[in-house]
Amino acid sequence: MNYTGFDLNLIVAFDALMAERHVTRAAQRVGLTQPALSAALNRLRHITGDELFIRGPKGLMPTPRAVDLAPAFRTVLATVDGALALQKEFEPGRSRQTFALALAEHPAHLLLAPLEKAAREVAPGIDLRVRALRNRRDAIRMLDEGQADLAIGVSPGSESRILSRHLWNEDFVGIARKGTDIAPFARSAHLFAAERHVLFSPEAEDYGLVDTALAEHGLKRRLGVTSAYMYLVPGLVAQSDMLATVLQGVVRGSGLGDQLAVFKPPLELPTISYHLLWHRRTDAHPAHRWFRDIVVGLCQGF
Repeated sequence: MNYTGFDLNLIVAFDALMAERHVTRAAQRVGLTQPALSAALNRLRHITGDELFIRGPKGLMPTPRAVDLAPAFRTVLATVDGALALQKEFEPGRSRQTFALALAEHPAHLLLAPLEKAAREVAPGIDLRVRALRNRRDAIRMLDEGQADLAIGVSPGSESRILSRHLWNEDFVGIARKGTDIAPFARSAHLFAAERHVLFSPEAEDYGLVDTALAEHGLKRRLGVTSAYMYLVPGLVAQSDMLATVLQGVVRGSGLGDQLAVFKPPLELPTISYHLLWHRRTDAHPAHRWFRDIVVGLCQGF
C-alpha cells in the first residue's frame, strides 16, 4: 500500500461513507463540501488500489476491501477520539454529539420517545440516529463498523469485543378482543389451540415459541394471520375473534390495552431478556458512558 499523502481525515471521510453510503450525506456528516469528500475518496482509492465504494440501486456499496478496512479504521478513530475525550469531562449541556442506535421493533416502540425526551432535557444539542435491527448478525456488524453505538433487541454472545448489560425481562401473555370469555383459553391448552391465532413472524415462518410448546402437548394451532410487524398484532386481535401471544410490553406499547382481554397462556413459555450491547472501543468514552447510563436508567421501569 502507498501511504504517501495519507492522513487521519481520510479515515474520517471513509467512516462517514461507510455509515451514510451517500457522498452528500457523508460530507454533511463530517462538515466537508461534496467535492472535498469526493477528493478524499479518490485519494483513498489511489492509496488502497481499490474502488472502495461503487454505485448501487440504493446508494454507494462498499467493496469487499472496504468492508475489511472498516473495523480497523473505526478502531483508529475511536482510539483517537477516546484519548482526546478522556482528557476532559463530558458536558451534556454543551455536546453536539450524534448517537446511533440499532433497535429491534419492540425496544424502539418502548424506548425511543422517552429516551429522546430524557436526553434532550439535559443535552439539547445531541441528535439520535436509529437503524432497524433484524438479527444478531446485524447488530454485531453495525457495532463493528461504527454504524451503531448501541444495540438493543438481541442476545449477547461470546465476542470479547462486544460488551453487554441486562436491561429488563418480559413474559408472554395471551390476548383476545375485549369482552371475550378468556377463562377457557387460560385453563385449557386444547381450547387455546382450537382457536384461530395471529403469529408475529418477521421471517414469514409458520412456527414460533407457542407452536413448540403446543407440540409438547401433541397440539397444533391454526394460524389465521402471520405478521412481519409485531405492533400490528394487537390491532388485528382487537378487531377479530383471533387470539395472539405477545410480550407483555407490546400490549402496553400498542396503546390498545383497553381494547384487549389479557390472560396467562396455558403453556410454559420462556421469559425474554433484553440486553444493551456496545463495542469495547467505546466503553470508556465519557459521552458514550453517559448515554448508556441514560438508557439503563429508563429501562429500569420496564
